[in-house]
Amino acid sequence: MKLSTLLLLTLLLSLVCFAGYNRAEEDLDEEPVSALDEDDDSLDADGLTPEQAELLQESEESFDFEADTSRILDIFINSLYSHKEIFLRELISNASDALDKVKYKSLKDPEYMGDQDKMDIRIEFDKDAKTISFTDTGIGMTKADLIKSLGTIASSGTTTFLEAMGKTEDMNLIGQFGVGFYSSYLVANKVTVTSKNNDDPHQHIWKSAADGKFAVNQDPRGNTLKRGTKITLHLKADAVEFCDQEKLMELVKKYSLFINYPIYLYTSKEVTKQVEIEDEDLIGDDEYDDEDTETDEITDDIEVTEEEDDDEDDEDADNKKTITETIWEWELVNDKKAIWLRSKNEVTEEEYFDLYKGIAKDSEDPLAYTHFSAEGDVDFKSVLFIPPGKGGDMFESYYGKSSSLKLYVKRVLINDEFEDLMPRYLSFIKGVVDSDSFPLNVAREELQQSKLLKVVSKKLVRKALDMMRMMAEEEEEDDDETEEDYDDDEDDEEIEDVEEDVEDTTEDDEGETEQEESDYEVFWKAFGKNIKLGVIEDATNRSKLAKLLRFYTTSSQDELSSLDEYISRCPSDQDAIYYMPGDSVEAILKSPLLKKFNKHGIEVLMLNDPIDEFTMQHLSEYKGKKMKSIAKEDGNAFLSGADQKKRNNVIKDMYKPLTDWWKKHLGKRVEKVAISTRLVDEPAYVFTSQYGYSAHMEKVNRAQAFANQEKAADYMLAKKHFELNPHHPVMRELLERVKATGGSPEESTVKTMDLIYNVALLNSGFVIDDPSEISGTMQEILRAELGLERTGDFDELEIDIEEEYGDDEDDEGIEAEIPDDDNYPEDDGEEEEGHDGDL
Repeated sequence: MKLSTLLLLTLLLSLVCFAGYNRAEEDLDEEPVSALDEDDDSLDADGLTPEQAELLQESEESFDFEADTSRILDIFINSLYSHKEIFLRELISNASDALDKVKYKSLKDPEYMGDQDKMDIRIEFDKDAKTISFTDTGIGMTKADLIKSLGTIASSGTTTFLEAMGKTEDMNLIGQFGVGFYSSYLVANKVTVTSKNNDDPHQHIWKSAADGKFAVNQDPRGNTLKRGTKITLHLKADAVEFCDQEKLMELVKKYSLFINYPIYLYTSKEVTKQVEIEDEDLIGDDEYDDEDTETDEITDDIEVTEEEDDDEDDEDADNKKTITETIWEWELVNDKKAIWLRSKNEVTEEEYFDLYKGIAKDSEDPLAYTHFSAEGDVDFKSVLFIPPGKGGDMFESYYGKSSSLKLYVKRVLINDEFEDLMPRYLSFIKGVVDSDSFPLNVAREELQQSKLLKVVSKKLVRKALDMMRMMAEEEEEDDDETEEDYDDDEDDEEIEDVEEDVEDTTEDDEGETEQEESDYEVFWKAFGKNIKLGVIEDATNRSKLAKLLRFYTTSSQDELSSLDEYISRCPSDQDAIYYMPGDSVEAILKSPLLKKFNKHGIEVLMLNDPIDEFTMQHLSEYKGKKMKSIAKEDGNAFLSGADQKKRNNVIKDMYKPLTDWWKKHLGKRVEKVAISTRLVDEPAYVFTSQYGYSAHMEKVNRAQAFANQEKAADYMLAKKHFELNPHHPVMRELLERVKATGGSPEESTVKTMDLIYNVALLNSGFVIDDPSEISGTMQEILRAELGLERTGDFDELEIDIEEEYGDDEDDEGIEAEIPDDDNYPEDDGEEEEGHDGDL
């Protein structure tokens, strides 16, 4: 460009800028036009008058958005799916849809199938070429279909097919968003699609590397597919793990186990077989065999024939050798059937057990199962199982994310970690949930509407609890409970049952070595903690879960009892269910608190699980009876009559000097010092308030790794109630001493009273913060018992070593007494090699 031209352009640009600057100054001098000056009703949403809007429309220009297609596709695919392995599910689902379309077409046109009457999906891989191929005998695609369906993102061929057929029901087509095919690029850098449709005389090949362009050509090999589609993925370097036989088998079973059409995987396996040995390798052996035959013929004519036959067989065997070779064959992968689609009357017990073993990867039969359908706001079918509960503590995975329920939509696995289908305390329930109408997100990994999910979850929980209830009722033959208590809240259910539950149980194989356990006992041992957690967490179903609880009691120390059984055994006028927490059944039975209850014939639940007391805090009452801990304060215990209450008030007044002194002495360590009505042999005991921690719960809390010990200790110590046994001779004596000294007992008496309190703490199950306090007092008592001074220093023993052992010469004499042994050489100052020198 010439210099003059550049100067001219510079001059023109300067003039334009100067003119714009002057215009801006003129605009500043003018008063701004406010929208308020205009009639508000005449303005549109953009603040334009009708005339301005019309002028804008006449002069506007339209443009198309531009984008880097390859970049958009990359972002779209990698942000849509959370797992790379999803590609296999999507491609198999597309193949299933293609087969469904052929099936529908053939119903209208029996000749549509033609020579290709097979309906299946085949998967093969090539480790050397790093490719995976999916072949189906479905409807296939024409050249126009390849360009439109695969060349346009989010163009659903399934949706187009349904619109063309004018049919949206009774066709379980899976695809709807038109993005499943592009999941191929999660693992592949290049995809080749070969397809043949009956409406196109030619077979075509579609290729793309997701770089913003694709190519479609007629297949030079001709019509090799007859009808259908073959998709070949050229794997990325970081996706070669999928080019593996076991990996592909695992993923097909995980996502597409219940697809309606057979899925075959081209697999290899090693087989052994016998082959002929070359003739030159047998020359020496033949001569040796001939000699043996001649010898046998001379021996006996009868045996000759038999030996000749044997020799012929041996000769045939000697002419062969065993080799191992690798063969390839098509193996059926999805051998399981979606039995939940059938009526419960058509499904055998073996089929239920087989389904459980397939989805749970378990070799044992389930304890129970239920098969049901639901209709309403959402339709779905389900089969739920209770596992046998063997092989480890399944409660350990309570806080894990993994769920045991598999969510299917049209027999395709959507998610096997769907936490919202079941509450965590029922995470051990295994099974399948399948629907044709669940609303899914584009990636088909999540449900879109949480409201429907809550409806499904409510139904599943109720069915699971019903299954457990029926197991429990089978154990209790005399249980007259009806199902009305479980169904009283079902009038407002959003969905209704179509099929009733089906349950079955298996027998315990351990009956040979010990008494045979019922199915519910096996269940309770494995999942009892889960039920207790359900009482804590699930307020809606708390009453149902309470029916499933089992505990040992003072009247049933060897067999677990339900709360209903407890109520059936207690007196009709008993208004509470009593329980005692502890470390073990044996420890609870030794508690002094049980003596009074046993004396009055009152049964007590024994809570030996750390979670039991937390459970009871959330279960305040059961069937009108309050839950009461005998380890907590209860001023009216065993005071049923008016005379007893008056008598107790007199005793309280009598012991007021002692209780007042003890409360002042203990200070904040206890909340109250009172007279007890529950002690028999013990002089004192430490209870807690109704809302404080018991001794057992305090120990559980202290054992927590991240518990705030200081805060927890202050809270618990402030709730301790120290109760005295007014009938015990020790308490009578202490009362007299306190009264005799005017409320200032001697130091020895104070130490004795401290010892009584600390012993009561230990006896109640509490932990003493300062063990030295009790040990020092115990030592004083021991010394006094032996007639020694209670306190004071003592001297060390003085020992005269010379008097006891003699001088050094005596020591030498002792050494001289050791008998000489020829086996020991004389000491010459050197140790013999290999000898320690130390006898």
